[in-house]
Amino acid sequence: MTVESFLTSEEELQVVDTIRIAEKMTSGEIRVHLEDFENPSSTFERAKEVFHYLKMDNTEAHNGVIIYVAVNLKQFVIYGDHGIHKKVGDSFWQSTRDEIQAKFKEGEFAIGLSNGIKEVGRVLQEYFPWEHGDTNELSDEISKA
Repeated sequence: MTVESFLTSEEELQVVDTIRIAEKMTSGEIRVHLEDFENPSSTFERAKEVFHYLKMDNTEAHNGVIIYVAVNLKQFVIYGDHGIHKKVGDSFWQSTRDEIQAKFKEGEFAIGLSNGIKEVGRVLQEYFPWEHGDTNELSDEISKA
């Protein structure tokens, strides 16, 4: 599988729409990044690098979340900045990862990503609700490398 074949253009639109809907209820930021990556032992470190590269650690409340997918390795990482991690702890990331993974195993990548985004959006809304004057600090588009 390649980055280009991971999602159809229709599925990409579905995922981006899910991000937009989730972010309307929170000041948090959610991104999805797809790439081919060669080192299966450092996918988590790569996710953190991409998080920084996409300037997700520059959000005002440190409440950015990335779903990083190493398409060719069939691995993914869900990673949140320290502001949200402090609120939800490891169990939230684990349960959300499990929800995404269940759909990925069925080959339902767009549904898995959308389910994960909805769950992240729900929790971000709880801890970082949208307030008047909040702006969308980062692009909602899927980034690719």
